[in-house]
Amino acid sequence: MHDSRYEKLAKLLVSHSTKLQAGENVLIEAHDIPAEFTVALLRQVQAAGANPMLNLRQGQVTRALLQGASEESMKLNADVGLYQMQQVQAYIGVRGGHNSAELSDVPGERMKLYTRHWMHPVHLEQRVKKTRWCVLRFPLPSMAQEAQMSTEAFEQFYFDVCTMDYAKMQEAVKPLQALMAQTDRVRLVGPGTDLSFSIKNIGVIPCYGTHNIPDGECFTAPIRDSVQGQISFNCPTIEHGVTHEDVKLNFKDGKIIEASSSDTAKLNEVLDTDDGARYIGEFSIAFNPYITKPMKDILFDEKIAGSFHFTPGQAYEEADNGNRSEVHWDMVCIQRPEFGGGEIYFDGVLIRKDGLFVVEELQGLNPENLK
Repeated sequence: MHDSRYEKLAKLLVSHSTKLQAGENVLIEAHDIPAEFTVALLRQVQAAGANPMLNLRQGQVTRALLQGASEESMKLNADVGLYQMQQVQAYIGVRGGHNSAELSDVPGERMKLYTRHWMHPVHLEQRVKKTRWCVLRFPLPSMAQEAQMSTEAFEQFYFDVCTMDYAKMQEAVKPLQALMAQTDRVRLVGPGTDLSFSIKNIGVIPCYGTHNIPDGECFTAPIRDSVQGQISFNCPTIEHGVTHEDVKLNFKDGKIIEASSSDTAKLNEVLDTDDGARYIGEFSIAFNPYITKPMKDILFDEKIAGSFHFTPGQAYEEADNGNRSEVHWDMVCIQRPEFGGGEIYFDGVLIRKDGLFVVEELQGLNPENLK
């Protein structure tokens, strides 16, 4: 099957997202995706004169690998994975998935072995910090089902979102980046939420289709000990294959002192992974005009128009508050009226109300101006 949408997306990944140059090396990891798209991506990489390496992965096979994991096997896989990642200038991870709960019955201690010995050194330390990387999902029927859409409608939505005008977004986000860079105090208000913290002198990173497709956010991190108050999240969130609804967190001096959800025990198990898991590593404001409701897929949900996310665990080096953890768990709250509304204040000034930016220089990020 030849799908021109495949060509368009593959071209975007090679030319815009990773900016591959002749003679460079790129690692492609294809998780449960159609061979036709992997072929389209390979051909674009080759047309750019770059050298592809390829890992093909399957969810059921990964589950078996992790279920039987020993410390030795995780270290072996990680050593090879790290060597691969050290050979490349760029990484493209295309992640399908026939079942979002595939890893839900992998024991917690086995997932910790994977996180500690493989995910952390290979991806968080090497890929994120030392390559030009882009990760994206691929539209499979399972994903359409999570989004409560037909397969055909979901595919159309997916390609609209993933190939939108990211150059326009790149311009529109500049004033928000500038404003966040000069802001000290942030206050988030909404149903079950009254939270305050400082972002003073922490880096601010705008995202417009280089590291994630789809994209549309601008992130920083709170000063680690400055977070005070409580927050309620109205998007379901999946971690280690377990879906959590109605997550509520209470903070004192930066630390999560109380946490509840539809599976409070599993929530606290993740937050007890290490000391840093109960502190926040990222605060991000999102604005993708095509993504309007939760799909239980974080690469989409963290970009929802009129949302923000707040992330227990590891901070990014570019926006670093010093927090270190094996966890990085994006939790999303939508502030549009149909989700309960809410406000964001910077240094006491109302910046966004009910999901729409109210400050004049930020209105280019409102949906009607970005589409």
